[in-house]
Amino acid sequence: MPTPPRPLLARVNWYWACQALGWSGIALLQAAMFAGNPGVLAVALWTLATGLFVSDRWHAFIKRRGWGQRGIDWRLMAASAFVLAPVTVAAISPSFHIFMQPITNFRWLLPALASWTGNFVVWNLLYTMALSLRRANRFEAETLRLELHAKDIELRALQAQVNPHFFFNSLNSVRALIYEDREAAARMIDQLAGLMRYALQSGHADTVPLAAEMEAVEAYLAIEKIRFEERLRVQVDIEPGLERVMIPPMSLQTLVENAVKYGVELSTAGSDIRIRAWRGEGATLIEIANAGALRRIGDSTQLGLANARKRLELAVGGGASLALAEHDGWVRATLRLPGGP
Repeated sequence: MPTPPRPLLARVNWYWACQALGWSGIALLQAAMFAGNPGVLAVALWTLATGLFVSDRWHAFIKRRGWGQRGIDWRLMAASAFVLAPVTVAAISPSFHIFMQPITNFRWLLPALASWTGNFVVWNLLYTMALSLRRANRFEAETLRLELHAKDIELRALQAQVNPHFFFNSLNSVRALIYEDREAAARMIDQLAGLMRYALQSGHADTVPLAAEMEAVEAYLAIEKIRFEERLRVQVDIEPGLERVMIPPMSLQTLVENAVKYGVELSTAGSDIRIRAWRGEGATLIEIANAGALRRIGDSTQLGLANARKRLELAVGGGASLALAEHDGWVRATLRLPGGP
């Protein structure tokens, strides 16, 4: 796959662009000061070339010393102007002698030294500001990279906690069926293999389409349907067009598993489980509901919800939420995802 071209601004060598602009301005100012004198253009070009050369050699010296990497010694940078100014004045003076008029006195020397000292103080100030901005941007980019890496590690760790949980629960279901109905146990193993394949494949992604997650949920419910038979009753209502909504992998499966565990397994009559997805105002809502009452055995439900909320926040962002509530004889776990497909 070809590499996309870099933006124009990213391809500009800003160091030389600023160098050319700054020293051209000084050369033009000098030409304006001596306008009308013969040879003023040659003196201005000489000044431009000298400024570029001296400042670039100073820039190379700074880079060799690594001052931009370790930090900036402002006192040293300021003092350097008192060395660079005499060097530059000594380099430019012959151009006046050659192209304009012979130098017969040195009354101009002190003002020239003061002017060029000021020029290099400004050059050093601008350069150190650019170095500071570059270092700040580099540190910010590195901090962002580390934050993203930490987020990825945390998300993978949370997903790793989820996958063995449903796997061992399903194995327990298979074990219970082996002695009762071998054919049902064989079908359950087939469904479990498909579910594990999805868990392994989706574990490398932060989010998956709702359609893919629902296939895993249906495989899980098929496993539990073999186990609970008529005690497990499922209704699915997914609004058309929401199949492409991106959600954290295994998030719905975890909520459905909780609905089975606390709604069906703990009730002799079983429970209805309802899975709905619809468009709300500026968000997509997905609800997993089971008939019954909200139960907390130890901290299992709270820890599972905390895990699911954290994975949702890491994978989707702060605008997503997960709420658990009991209303009208139903326990409802509601995912709210900002935006839509």
